[in-house]
Amino acid sequence: MKVLVTGATGFIGSHLVEALAGRGYSVKCLVRSSSNLRWIETLLSPSKITNFPGASSVELFYGDCQDKSCLQGAVKDCDYVFHLAGVTKTAEEDDFFAVNVKGTENIVNALIGSGSRLKRFIFLSSLAAVGPSINGTPVTESTEPHPVSFYGKSKLEAEGVVCNAMDKIPVTIIRPPAVYGPRDRDFHMLFKMIKRGIFPYWGKTIYSLVYVDDLINGILFSTTNEIATGKLYFISDSNAYTNEDIALEISRTFGRSFIKLRIPKAVMPLFAGISERFSKGGIINRDKIRELDHPYWLCDSTLATQELGYKSTVTLKEGMKWTADWYRINRWL
Repeated sequence: MKVLVTGATGFIGSHLVEALAGRGYSVKCLVRSSSNLRWIETLLSPSKITNFPGASSVELFYGDCQDKSCLQGAVKDCDYVFHLAGVTKTAEEDDFFAVNVKGTENIVNALIGSGSRLKRFIFLSSLAAVGPSINGTPVTESTEPHPVSFYGKSKLEAEGVVCNAMDKIPVTIIRPPAVYGPRDRDFHMLFKMIKRGIFPYWGKTIYSLVYVDDLINGILFSTTNEIATGKLYFISDSNAYTNEDIALEISRTFGRSFIKLRIPKAVMPLFAGISERFSKGGIINRDKIRELDHPYWLCDSTLATQELGYKSTVTLKEGMKWTADWYRINRWL
């Protein structure tokens, strides 16, 4: 089976490439010439760095979802396409829509125009596309979307592009909540602060989470199950955690306590604006603050359990420990 993965060099994408290669798929990674290949380079051999379809294992195909001219070649002869490429953090609103929506539209159109033998197009969306839950009730696949950030709005619009193509190609949409694990840079910031004994706190917030390996398993369950065609699913670990629960579990990996650094919500937009000036693409930006202003980010993955047989296997304690261990081994902490 030949598959294409966009966003293959990123946090989630690199884990997906490893999993697919480990299951015997022939994996083609759509990458830019400027992409950092460090997470997938051990899977490559010099003969597989090419712009032409290969026969096995993992190869690179140089291109970009925003460049229509390269996409026909990228999707050629692929049985499955996993579209993970996108922008999650940027100071510019237009960038979310240019990459997340237009990029998705380009690859969908390339698939439709290719007349390929495609078995499934899997689009990785986000809980942000639906928005926060109301009064602590987890959102489900039938919840009316109300995204509160530009990122969420762009992912919802990209979902619309995918849904509009359902009569032409077989599609599945996956919506994870916050994802953590080795190679993740968003939780890395929190790990660093808690290691220093500081927990930034702007009020109680409750989250759904998923460890990256569980998310990958959920994606793969949906890929091989015909019932998932034309469907969307939430993939989480089915628990709810306060921000303090998360901080406490991280602190246990260091064997130390922390103090709460209380940050008034009123000053968060100002703090985010300053952060944008000094850290392009950083996790603290004005768009992310729009999400942090809401206390409940919960989703229900019951449908994935019932229809796909998905079940989370990694506890928060295990996931945080494994993540901390990886950060230490790779000298991120």
